[in-house]
Amino acid sequence: MIALVLAAVVAAHPLGNFTVNHYNGLKILPDRVENTAIVDYAELPTLQAAPEVDTDRSGAASAEETAAYATTTCAALARAQRLTVDGAQVPWQVGRAAFRYEAGQGGLRTSRLTCALSAPAAVSSTVVFADAFLGERIGWREITAVSRGVRLDRPPVPAVSSSDELRRYPADLLADPLDQRSVTLHVAGTGPAVPGLPQEGDRAGRGGTSIGGGAVFGVGGPVGEALEAVDRTFTGLVGRSTLTVPLGLLAVLLAIVLGAGHALAPGHGKTIMAAYLAGRRGRPRDALVVGATVTATHTAGVLVVGLLISALTTVAGESVLSWLGLASGLLIGLVGLGLLRSALRPGDNPGHGHGHAHGHGHGHGHGHSSLIGIGVAGGLVPSPSALIVLLGAAALGRTWFGVALVGAYGLGLAATLTVTGLLLVKLAARLDRLAVARNGWTARIAALAPLGTAALVVVLGAGLTVRSLAGVI
Repeated sequence: MIALVLAAVVAAHPLGNFTVNHYNGLKILPDRVENTAIVDYAELPTLQAAPEVDTDRSGAASAEETAAYATTTCAALARAQRLTVDGAQVPWQVGRAAFRYEAGQGGLRTSRLTCALSAPAAVSSTVVFADAFLGERIGWREITAVSRGVRLDRPPVPAVSSSDELRRYPADLLADPLDQRSVTLHVAGTGPAVPGLPQEGDRAGRGGTSIGGGAVFGVGGPVGEALEAVDRTFTGLVGRSTLTVPLGLLAVLLAIVLGAGHALAPGHGKTIMAAYLAGRRGRPRDALVVGATVTATHTAGVLVVGLLISALTTVAGESVLSWLGLASGLLIGLVGLGLLRSALRPGDNPGHGHGHAHGHGHGHGHGHSSLIGIGVAGGLVPSPSALIVLLGAAALGRTWFGVALVGAYGLGLAATLTVTGLLLVKLAARLDRLAVARNGWTARIAALAPLGTAALVVVLGAGLTVRSLAGVI
């Protein structure tokens, strides 16, 4: 069975499952400009474009359908790319167009579009190029430039692709991928190549390295590497064309493990839960409420976002996640402001406290709504891994199996969050008793815990809101 599992492992797209990545290889000649334009679609954009490729809805795109899609899409790409030669705009002409699928993660596919473009024009001074094709999608954008028969004067882009034309992305640039959307090239004259300037055939430049994926869980070191290995094995199992009962049960077990790993990874939901339970001296059932709410919200979020992405080809998955992150940040901020008001004006929330050791006057209703708000905010942004598993299973006709795996993922998430919350509650209660017993400066600091908790939640909500705005705007 282990051999079967390892054979099923397929590396995730190194730049993420939402990305659309671009390469433009410009060649400047005396009488024309040529461009080898390549677009590398990760799993989710490929899934969304599938109905446009498989026009007869047979479930498998024929050679005629992929050829027609390549021709149509390359024409759209050519219209979106602006070329200006010596001050005059020149339209692109589409030559060869090709489109093919490749194996991706979790039973999904990636795809690759190649367009050979040419623009007849007498080149003597400047060439200005800009690529606006699918400009709203996130991903790698790279431009190279070579020449033949003319000399380029210190071109600002290299002659050789650092990603091997989107085949191998450099590991040292994954955290900060290239974003080259335009370039201005100056022609120094005609004749042989000038020494030291990048020309056609010059192999100088940074070479790419083959990599297997980014930090899925945001955890470094051996633990992070182990979780990523489990994630690749898990998605590989889901993507198998045949699935036996033992392998299915193994997939469910791995889903629980990955859910637990997601709960342990750095994240605003876990941080806020820790701040609330420790600072507000929550009860054990508070930890249960937060864990259950986070899990229910996360599971529902995966199902809803998966439905949106698969049903609406115009919806960009990364935009949906950015909007959800913005909503989560705003909700956290509102909860924090409510906690801050309660801490500053405890008399406005009479009611019963949560326990005799608390010494705080926030009521059951306010505390309960804060818990629900924190739980919803913590689970509002779905895990991309769970999303890939759901969509991959659905693509293979195993929708209910995908839903079950998402549920198992949520079970691992809930169990870990709940246990963590219970430990925090016990620790906070012990520290509180110690502070009260000594009745010194520790007791005075403990009395300020609700105010500090509220301030921390407000800051975390504001930080998440600002970070999410960058993806929305």
